[in-house]
Amino acid sequence: MSYCASRFRTVRRPTREVKVGTIGVGGTNPIRLQSMTTSDTQDVAATVKQSIALAEVGCEIVRITAPNVAAAKCLQDIRAQFTAAGFGHIPLVADIHFLPSAAMEAVEHVEKVRVNPGNYADKKKFNVREYTDADYSTELQRLHDAFSPLVIRARQLGRALRIGTNHGSLSDRIMNRYGDTPLGMVESALEFLRIAEANSYKEIILSMKASNPKVMIQAYRLLVQRMAQEDMHYPLHLGVTEAGDGEDGRIKSAIGIGSLLLDGLGDTIRVSLTEDSVYEIPVARAIADKAMSLWTADRPSPSADRPDEGIDPYHFAKRETTTLQFAPGVTVGPEQPPRVVVSAGADIAATLAQLTANKLKDTPAEILLVPVDSAARLANLPDPGTSSYALELAPAVTLLELKSSAAQLRPGTIIVRDFGANDASALTEFGQFVRAHQFNLAAAVAPGDFAVLAPTLQQLGSDRLLFTVSEAGIRQGANSRGHALGAYRRLAAGLRGLGLRAPLWIRNTAGSAVRGDNSFLSKLLEASFLTGGLLCDGLGGLLSIETEPDAPRATRLAYNVLQGAGARISKTEFVACPSCGRTLFDLQTTTQRIRAQTGHLKGVKIAIMGCIVNGPGEMADADFGYVGGAPGKINLYVGKNCVQYNIPQADADAKLIALIKEHGKWVDAAPVPA
Repeated sequence: MSYCASRFRTVRRPTREVKVGTIGVGGTNPIRLQSMTTSDTQDVAATVKQSIALAEVGCEIVRITAPNVAAAKCLQDIRAQFTAAGFGHIPLVADIHFLPSAAMEAVEHVEKVRVNPGNYADKKKFNVREYTDADYSTELQRLHDAFSPLVIRARQLGRALRIGTNHGSLSDRIMNRYGDTPLGMVESALEFLRIAEANSYKEIILSMKASNPKVMIQAYRLLVQRMAQEDMHYPLHLGVTEAGDGEDGRIKSAIGIGSLLLDGLGDTIRVSLTEDSVYEIPVARAIADKAMSLWTADRPSPSADRPDEGIDPYHFAKRETTTLQFAPGVTVGPEQPPRVVVSAGADIAATLAQLTANKLKDTPAEILLVPVDSAARLANLPDPGTSSYALELAPAVTLLELKSSAAQLRPGTIIVRDFGANDASALTEFGQFVRAHQFNLAAAVAPGDFAVLAPTLQQLGSDRLLFTVSEAGIRQGANSRGHALGAYRRLAAGLRGLGLRAPLWIRNTAGSAVRGDNSFLSKLLEASFLTGGLLCDGLGGLLSIETEPDAPRATRLAYNVLQGAGARISKTEFVACPSCGRTLFDLQTTTQRIRAQTGHLKGVKIAIMGCIVNGPGEMADADFGYVGGAPGKINLYVGKNCVQYNIPQADADAKLIALIKEHGKWVDAAPVPA
């Protein structure tokens, strides 16, 4: 059973409507926007002030942490003052992790309670043990006894619940049976969901959050598939937890949330940034608007929209391709990372100068995309240095003209040309030409033309050939209510059907955009939706972000999307939580300070956590962790193991750097070019 109706069009998953106060989530409602206060919940005035600020920028549901009973009691006054300020229509959510007693207090005062099934009534000690079926049954009965009182009281009061699983806080029981996996996340939620249903309660929303977008995407897909098997249709709350700040945090969030929304999954979202919460809402609004503009009620037949791309949506595997060389050291293939193509524009020399001035060793523009509108353009190409050229031919440039300039082009040069349904003979001729001169051919095609071009493509094979979706192909998809992500999936399916292993080039162009303005944020979100979504499915050997005219900025964005999708690491990876009332230090300034000192450590992953709730679990795949242990005190981790306790915060940065050096992960930063 598939997790969605179509991977090529946005057919919204039907769910039951869950009322959070007066706000409907799921059903026919729009995507609802959420965020969270960061103040100490027991500071009622500060929490009300933050709640008002969130509501005023468009937040529809406000979440507040309640780490203990005293904090949960404060929710009564917060609710009353928030209502008195004119925001009685905005529901409040209590965020509960460890204490059922806090949840039982909170449910009396707010419209919804979120519980973390990995922490609620469970003590996480990272114990390794075998659970017999009898042991497991005993544990489930204990959970039933602990969770049922909250379910019953929520049903009596008309409250909603969110079962919010976090990848970083799965219980020892789940970890021992299922591992730190998307399946473990799903099983953790289903345990609690079945308890709720056993108590005849269905006002539930679910989430599957992780700091790794690939894990998060797989977990939500698997949850939907498992719920469908059991005839469950609960709404989903989407989010990438500990996404970080700035461009990186927005990219990670958009990759995870956007990919799922384009598949029709998701009813409410939160963009988790290590910034003031009010900055999350415009990003969430832009993501939601793009997705909702694609919604269609036209449901495909069971056999439609399901060509085989060779993708297992629940397990990541990179699509295997042939090996192509574009320049010395710039190769695409099974063991190679995706390569970055940058649009050179009309003034190639100026672009090269820009890239040279801004170039960093780990983020080069590996291929320069040059529009060629006449043969004269081919005769005046400057030396691209260590990069290669991708020459995009206008229809007026003939193969004969190209042949006359072949001697001036380097081996490995990419020739880019559109091929329509009537261009089979031209495709054959261009394929023969690139082989004869050791060039490569990027065939831009419409997936709908594959059937006509199939015999020619099979004759050409995969040698010296790569594919991208033509603008006509993007338009074809849009006309059938599809999107660019779906067009590339169709292209991958077409290649698989012909047995071709040619690489895919993901091009972000104006034609592939969903909707929105010309702002950099809109371009960033589009690149994250399309390129990030495909990379998380293992598709894409090359990428270009052609919507951004500034070449250095486009290059940086391409590498940041690659990093966000976990497809190519070019700098330090930071896992930083978004702050809340549990946070024990200023996350924003701390993250910025640590980044300034360690941001040159390519491939090193550092987790910066405000408290212990998700710390050790989210740091399981981090190299080092910086976690609030007590007010003014920091605990340092290597992986999920705490190695230094209660360090004064003034000393913690130096101790972290010393720890990185001790484990052989430190290199001195390269001098900044003059």
